Amino acid sequence: MTEAFIPPAKPIIGAEERAAVDRVLRSGMIAQGPEVAAFEQEFAAELVPGRECVAVSSGTAGLHLGLLAAGIGPGDEVIVPSFTFAATANSVALTGAAPVFADIDPDYFCLDPAAVEAAITPRTKAIMPVHLYGQPADMAALGQIAQSHGLALFEDAAQAHGAQLNGQPVGAFGVFAMFSLYPTKNMTSGEGGMVACATAAQARGVRLLRNQGMDKQYANEVVGLNERMTDIHAAIGREQLKKLSAWTARRQANAAFLSANLSGVVVPSTRPGATHVYHQYTIRVAEDRDRVVRALREEHQVGSGVYYPIPNHQLASLAKYAPGLELPTTARAAAEVISLPVHPSLSQADLDRIVGAVNAVVRAGA
Repeated sequence: MTEAFIPPAKPIIGAEERAAVDRVLRSGMIAQGPEVAAFEQEFAAELVPGRECVAVSSGTAGLHLGLLAAGIGPGDEVIVPSFTFAATANSVALTGAAPVFADIDPDYFCLDPAAVEAAITPRTKAIMPVHLYGQPADMAALGQIAQSHGLALFEDAAQAHGAQLNGQPVGAFGVFAMFSLYPTKNMTSGEGGMVACATAAQARGVRLLRNQGMDKQYANEVVGLNERMTDIHAAIGREQLKKLSAWTARRQANAAFLSANLSGVVVPSTRPGATHVYHQYTIRVAEDRDRVVRALREEHQVGSGVYYPIPNHQLASLAKYAPGLELPTTARAAAEVISLPVHPSLSQADLDRIVGAVNAVVRAGA
């Protein structure tokens, strides 16, 4: 009898989310309205107290609008990691600015402060780290670099809902931070993003830009876009937010079990003082990574993901910003990483199967 496939990610949508959608549909208020306003307030209170949050149509929209509201544009440079999803660099390029790629640290997969320092030029206006896989970047060191060079600090927190560093929540370090609400994230609104802003001016800028440049109807103040969140999506997000803490604890427990029982691979490290929320549980393998992924799926029915096999600076869409650039730590990570299932839906039997499968496949290739 073939065992059931264990997916690498599994969005959890329950009766509460369905009821919330029905509530909105019955109300007749479908577009941005009271559900969005409530979601913004609740998200801020739960995850980034003291910050004003602005809901938008996607995580990429959040980055794009956050950058525009912060004044980033043509002629500017923003330092970003190459080892991340392309949306990070795309959002910079869409403003007319240039993404400048820096290498990552080998242990935590986030921007290496020394590499950032080396990448600064007279055109550099900001640093935008990614809290990759749910792990906070080294915000103390990056903050010191930004301050010493007069640069802004932004946060791509797409994968890091609830992560903390030395007691400070991710999203509360920079001028703005973006949280993605895509279905595979630690919580979802179906599709969407949330921008946490340090100042009222930054928040107002994002609000204007998401709504065709309007604060009042037909009184357009700036050239804007339509990147609003609907009340349907916000209603889903409000229900998901109530469950996030328990889901995060489950992810952390699953990660702890995997780390204690896997062998023959490099398990993820947690930065000192950090709370890792394990959007992904990412290991390194020294041998043929693609063979391991294939064997897990075909021989053991265990799904996994490779994030990200092609670094951003080597993508056809972004390579023009980095001619001849070599990022050795990024290249090594791109060749070695595998993200194993860690989501809250895993049973103990699932976890045992994942451990057994990985250990067997790695031993077979030794």
